[in-house]
Amino acid sequence: MQLAIELGRPNPKNLQLNVEWVQLAERLGVAIAFSAEAWWSDAVTPLAYLADKTNTIKLATGIMQTTARTPAMTAMTALTLHDLTGGRFILGLGASGPQVVEGLHSTRYHPPLTRTKETIDICRMVFCGEKINYNGKVFQMPLPDSEGKSLRIDHEPADIPIYLATLGQKALVYTGQTAQGWLGTSFSPDHPEAHFQYLSEGANKAGRSLSDLDLCVSARIEIGEDVEGMIDRRRPAVAFNMGGMGSADTNFYNDAFKRAGYANDAKAIQSLWLAGKRAAAAERVPDEMVTEFQILGTEEMVRKRLARYKSAGVTTLKLGLDGAAPLGPARFELLEKIIDITKDI
Repeated sequence: MQLAIELGRPNPKNLQLNVEWVQLAERLGVAIAFSAEAWWSDAVTPLAYLADKTNTIKLATGIMQTTARTPAMTAMTALTLHDLTGGRFILGLGASGPQVVEGLHSTRYHPPLTRTKETIDICRMVFCGEKINYNGKVFQMPLPDSEGKSLRIDHEPADIPIYLATLGQKALVYTGQTAQGWLGTSFSPDHPEAHFQYLSEGANKAGRSLSDLDLCVSARIEIGEDVEGMIDRRRPAVAFNMGGMGSADTNFYNDAFKRAGYANDAKAIQSLWLAGKRAAAAERVPDEMVTEFQILGTEEMVRKRLARYKSAGVTTLKLGLDGAAPLGPARFELLEKIIDITKDI
């Protein structure tokens, strides 16, 4: 099981710290550094900044939203990063959710899976050097009844791995069918079937196996003695995922917890959150919805949980350290400690 890190939020005050963070990870043998696309930065620009400041670590978007760019621009951006990194770029894609897509990007969210499929189809046509002529449900290239013409991107063919951030059952099946990697969240190694069942189904449909995917899972991690305090600090984030990461009708995080056996809890927390009772929603989160989906506790407890992720079949563990230590020496030291622990697993 290899390790990955997440970039800190880039701003003029911490650019050098972010560089040092990724360079340290590279020296320690961390496989991938992921750049997120959230409410402060796009996922691409930080990777371009880091391209000539690193040598071996892979640089990945975690994730680029399929609704924020046209497929051709997504593909051209991927090709540019492929060139800037010397072939170290991984294209991580995801559909996001209706609140962000329709509230921020002025794009209709539905149909998210169809849009994802068509985006990947077109990206792969671009990567293969083909002239783009595509007639999909969401995208038509060139547009019918227009002055557009079928074009080919002026770039030699390139092999760029595509990782998909998916949580819905149909999307997981599709990921198993087509992607090189899966970017998993709301995952517990105690209940891997909640996701792996559908990934395996898709892989089997395509004549391959689950081992053909890099199963890259995110986990918040913290080492310390105050386990109860760690759990309490993380209840609000779990409540936010259950109630705030999506609408009342569309919340893939909530659905994933339901499949893992927490249907009653997930529904109750969501109801409290949507009623504006956020403190009560956080209090309603049982310990297990934190401890089974994150890696918290003493060094020995963390060692056992890391081993649990590996035995469950996770091939890349993306370490979430933002809640454990600020970007800087404390986080650097924590990463070194985690690396030492994983050597024994």
